[in-house]
Order: sequence, then C-alpha cells, then structure tokens
Amino acid sequence: MRQALTMLLSRLSTKSILLAQNLGSDSILDQGGTTAKNIGQAWDTQWQDVLTGDLYGIITNVGTFFAVGTLLFFMVQWLRDLIEGEFTRPISALIWPFIVVLFLANNGAILSQLTLQVRGYMNDVNQQVLDSSLDLRGNYQKAITKGAVEEVVGSLLRPCQSLTGQQQINCLQEAQGKIKRLLDQYEDSIVSDTETVQWIEALKAQVESIVDEAEKGQAPELSFNALLGSTSQAETKSFLLSSHYAFQNLIEVAMLLTAALGPIAVGASLLPVGGKPIYAWLTGFFSFGIAKLSFSIIAGLAGRVLISSVSTVGSDSTWFMIFMAFLAPILALAIAIGGGVGVFLAITNTASWVTRRV
Repeated sequence: MRQALTMLLSRLSTKSILLAQNLGSDSILDQGGTTAKNIGQAWDTQWQDVLTGDLYGIITNVGTFFAVGTLLFFMVQWLRDLIEGEFTRPISALIWPFIVVLFLANNGAILSQLTLQVRGYMNDVNQQVLDSSLDLRGNYQKAITKGAVEEVVGSLLRPCQSLTGQQQINCLQEAQGKIKRLLDQYEDSIVSDTETVQWIEALKAQVESIVDEAEKGQAPELSFNALLGSTSQAETKSFLLSSHYAFQNLIEVAMLLTAALGPIAVGASLLPVGGKPIYAWLTGFFSFGIAKLSFSIIAGLAGRVLISSVSTVGSDSTWFMIFMAFLAPILALAIAIGGGVGVFLAITNTASWVTRRV
C-alpha cells in the first residue's frame, strides 16, 4: 500500500509540470471536472463483478450455513411460543424463513439484484443533488481546477525564486508569458463564468505584481510566498488532494464490502432476537450512502465558497484542500452515524409494527 501511495503522490506532484509543458492541452480544464464522476464509474464494474460473480456465490453459501445453523434456534423459540399458546407470534414469525430462503436461493440472485438497484437509486439521488440549481458539481469541479491552475502557475514561477538580478527578471518575464497564454486559453473557454474569470484576473494581477517588483529591483520574496509557497507546501497539497480522493474510494469500497456481506446478514436473521442482523446490514449500507451524499453536498458548498472568494488566491486553495482531505470526511461520517441510527430505529420499529399486524 505504501508503494501505491508513493506512486500516486509522484503522479500528482509531476502533473503540474506536464500541464505547464503542454499549454495547448485542455486537460487542465478537466483536472477536477470528472474526478468524482470517474471514481463512481470505475467502481460500477467492481460492483457488477462482485455481486454477480462467484465471490458472491461463495459468500451466499456462508450465509446459507448461518441460516441452517440458526434455524435450530428459530425452531426452538417457535415451538416454545406455540406450546405456551402464543399463536400470533409463531404465525407471524414464519415470514422470516421465507425471506431467508427467497434471498439466498440461486446464489443470492434476488438479493444481489436488489442491492444493485438500491445502490443505483442512491447514486441517482446523489447525481440529482449535485446537478441541482446550486450547481454543486460545477462548484466542486471549479474548485479542484482552481488549485490545479495555481499549481501550474507555481511550477512555472518557482524556478525563478532562486535566481537574482537580471537572470531572475528574464526568468519571470518568460514565465509570465507562458502563464498569460495558459490563463487566456482557460479564460476564453469559460467566458460566461463570471466568478472563475474574476479569480483568473486576480491570479494574473498577482503574477504581474511579482514581475513588477523584480523589474524595480525589489526582492519579491513576500509575493512569491503569498502566491506559491514552498516546494514542500506544493507536495503537501498533492498529499491532501490524494487523501481527498482516497476517502471517496474508501466510501465506495466500504459500501461494496457491506453489500457483499448481505447474504451472511440474511442467513443470521433467523436468530430469535429483536435486532435482526439484516436490520444492522441495511443500516450500515444506507449509512454509507448518507455519508457519500453528505460528502458530495459538503464538497459542492465548500467549492462554492472557494470560487466566490476572489480576494485571495493561493491561501483559499490550501484551506479547501485541508477541508476536503480531513474535515469534510469527518463531518460526513458524523452525519452518516446519526442518519444510520435513525434508519436503524425506523426499520426496527416498522418491522415490529408489521409483525404485530400479521
């Protein structure tokens, strides 16, 4: 895992240099534009392979083993209720063996398809929220792209920071020309986006002030630090960005793992207890869905704030990266825990009500 993370960080740290070398490319416009969407699409294949392949069949066999093992406890409780004259409870309890058999039959085909449909519905809701009038998806994409553009500018200007005198001036002027062409191309492609145009103009003005200070013989260290930071700060941003993407993948794999363990939860649901394992399984599955939805909303709103604040350039991207890497996942998980408890109580109370009515 350490090797995989190192490779990822290496790609992220060199991406800005590659973009700077290819100013005519449109890849910078898509830097953050398709990341979250691509993550979801990449996991779609994994969901299909896991829930319709032999792995799910093996887990279903384990669930069947649990069902057979817990059937003894179920029958003991069922006969006890019958002997004690509680005819209503034994009759209503018979629904559980039918549910277990239905979901585990044919290698859990019905359960797997139902799980895929629920996951598809939650993804549809997530997409609708992102594409709402608040344009959460667009704001998130623009925020990620903003950080990428700033890093490209930094990669072009940073080599000039160690130079002095006329060498530094020549280096800055050459870098300014490349930056202007890059930002002009970007600005032409989003001319109707007023907020993005504003921070692009602010970025141009900040680069121009650095060059002006150098031409006047003033040391532009403060301007450098305000806009670019150090190389270690750029690497830290890359780490924060990778942590941000890692959390999105973590949510996907957590949902997939929970879904794959569904047959075991179903098989253990014949235990004569109030809190059925299938309730806990459903709670966990919906909780991760709530976490994914919450994270999408948080990311969109944070991106909206970032793009709207054009008074600063580099510092805004830094707080956004920190927020998305650490604070947003914590907040999303906290909301999911609260929502999961609510889902569990709702499912339990509904099941109890149905049982009393049957």
